[in-house]
Amino acid sequence: METPISAVFIGAETVWKLRKAVKLVFLDFTTLAERERTARREYALNAPGAPGMYRDVVAITRGAQGLEIDGPGETVDWVVRMAPVPAGDFLDAVARGGGLTPALLDALADTVAAMHAGQTRSAQDPVASLARTLAGNHASGHHAGLPGARLDAWHGRARAAFDRVAPWLAARGAEGFVRRAHGDLHLRNMCLWQGLPVAFDAIEFSEAMATIDLGYDLAFLLMDLEILAGRPAANRVLNRYVAVTGDAGLLVGLPLFLSMRALVRAHVTCHGGGDWACYLDYAEMALADYPQAVVGIGGLPGSGKSTLARLLAPGLGRPPGALVLRSDEIRKRRAGVAPETRLSKAAYTAAVSRAVKAELFAGVARAAQAGHAVIADMTFMDPRDRAALRTAAGKATCVGVWLEAPLAVLEARVAARHGDASDADLGVLREAARAGAGPGDWFVIDAASAQAEAALREHVTQSIGS
Repeated sequence: METPISAVFIGAETVWKLRKAVKLVFLDFTTLAERERTARREYALNAPGAPGMYRDVVAITRGAQGLEIDGPGETVDWVVRMAPVPAGDFLDAVARGGGLTPALLDALADTVAAMHAGQTRSAQDPVASLARTLAGNHASGHHAGLPGARLDAWHGRARAAFDRVAPWLAARGAEGFVRRAHGDLHLRNMCLWQGLPVAFDAIEFSEAMATIDLGYDLAFLLMDLEILAGRPAANRVLNRYVAVTGDAGLLVGLPLFLSMRALVRAHVTCHGGGDWACYLDYAEMALADYPQAVVGIGGLPGSGKSTLARLLAPGLGRPPGALVLRSDEIRKRRAGVAPETRLSKAAYTAAVSRAVKAELFAGVARAAQAGHAVIADMTFMDPRDRAALRTAAGKATCVGVWLEAPLAVLEARVAARHGDASDADLGVLREAARAGAGPGDWFVIDAASAQAEAALREHVTQSIGS
């Protein structure tokens, strides 16, 4: 298998990756020393995240018997030795085959979050770096033969978006969100390994190209997911990533990040003679204007808040759909555990609950200010919480929905629940039901009805006018 910069020889039990002695705009592999350096850098970057996939780096030598692997003669080149991966286990193939299950998407987001958490922070100027990348992609688009008028119009909108987010991007760097990341995090560079999704083939030839805002790293995956698997898949990964990391702030730059990643795909695909149109369409779409909306979904435990929020989110607002902020997930993150880990009663004190709500409303405000749709998922039994949501929404349209169902239905749902972020049991449900909280002025939906999702979509769509 060949790429512009490497030849990969795939055997039954071993894969050999050989760098080509080529010089391109962004790399120079013409010297043996550079091919050795980047081969060793590739191994160092990727082996920890995929144990056993990357085996070692070995020399190709020429001796009395001719060319050998790691023989006694003169070194003429270097190869990375790897284990083979079945073609169907690369995540682009899994996506095309409809195999990205909810559990796999969550695991994918967890993998990226863990990778980002372990990466080195950088003092590199993210504003200057992204400006160079934007200009370079504009030039590359023309060189590849993308439609000139559309490309120039895209560049104008992208440059305006860049100017708006530049101060935010600089602040992100100061806060530690600019790191030595993967750099090329699309689905073809991820696979199933030992039953889990892993990333491989991180950019090894340029520290500058791979030292970026973590949101820009994630955006390549989100864009690729939406193109290959649909918006619900991309939306789920975004929301799981934010639930685990707490980085709702990335939404400020996400439209530009998504658009730039799609433009990269467009000009690379065009240069290779492939179908580039969907990528250019996406690059334009990501920078379009969308209605601003904040949706609160409240109700007793078991009423289906999280299920309906997840179903509503992909179709709401700009790509890849609305951010869902769930109080249960925030509580787990604050406790330093995975969303599905059960907590003791000590995590449910009044002080902890106030901190959880404060973080949720701050996230709503941040998303709304960024022009991104957001869904707040919590019980909203206290009228003061509903008022706080309206305040956090700011100028965005705020829609409140209350889910209602007979107690017997709620009890059956809570009893059957497993592997969920909610720790509410039957005792919690019954106590909440006795409290007698009602919908107030929020729109009521029969959560036991098969039409609950349709009713929710219709009400939200009418409320925000789109």
